[in-house]
Amino acid sequence: MPGQDRRVGWSFVLPALAILAVTVVFPVVYTAVMSLTRWSASSLHEPEWAGAANYVQITLGDARFWHALLVTGYFSGVAVTAEVILGVALAQFLNRPFAAKGLVQTLLLLPVAGTPAALALVWRNMYNPSYGILNWFLVSVGLPPQRWLFGPQSVLPSLILMDVWQWTPFVALIVLTAMMALPTDPLEAAIVDGASPWQVFWTVTLPMVRPSVVAAAILRLIDALKTFDQIFITTQGGPGTASQTLVLYIFDQAFRYFNFGYASALIMVLVAVILGSNMLLIRWRKGARGEAA
Repeated sequence: MPGQDRRVGWSFVLPALAILAVTVVFPVVYTAVMSLTRWSASSLHEPEWAGAANYVQITLGDARFWHALLVTGYFSGVAVTAEVILGVALAQFLNRPFAAKGLVQTLLLLPVAGTPAALALVWRNMYNPSYGILNWFLVSVGLPPQRWLFGPQSVLPSLILMDVWQWTPFVALIVLTAMMALPTDPLEAAIVDGASPWQVFWTVTLPMVRPSVVAAAILRLIDALKTFDQIFITTQGGPGTASQTLVLYIFDQAFRYFNFGYASALIMVLVAVILGSNMLLIRWRKGARGEAA
């Protein structure tokens, strides 16, 4: 009977919905409510209703928030852009037969499979100005040593380099999978028409895999905007606040200054930034699908 079948179907769906509500919906709603209060864990007072006061302070009276937002945008924008460009180039290079292709693809998974905290410790030692291998290499070829993570001007490029090294293979594997699934007729037709390899890639291959490229960019942007462990382990937001991203600023407000109400408001702002950024990419992806069709 249709009614009975519907009830049986809901019996399978409801446990998953309950888990989703407990693990996702409730924390978001609770954080949104807390963002409207003033509550310091260092005080014995109960949370006080503050309305939009925290959001007003964020937008009008908190210079460190705007600095952290700028750092987050710079780190995420440059890192994700570099990873997408290099990932597509690497995928195009791998999308051809050559010896030990399977081994190369397996080795590409190593940076992605590594624990971020452990990799951050390795890179911190490599960046060390005194005994790091990177400065040793620069000195050995006659170049001056760099301050890397210890210089206000060089810390963000150093962190971006670390992120690009780890996550470019992730983008490359996603795009490579899409390239391997492409139909061969359009590619062969372009070659017969006399198109060069670059023209075939730019006018045929890239438009067809653009939805996959955007999907990889969305996944990386979500992760880059909330990067915490690598930056915390290597710099803790320093020197000064040169590498303090929005996530690290939220951490300071919550677990160093114990301003849980204000930190909750910052979390909601971060969620809005992530959702807004990815909505733009999703719209671009839908446009890419339409063009590909």
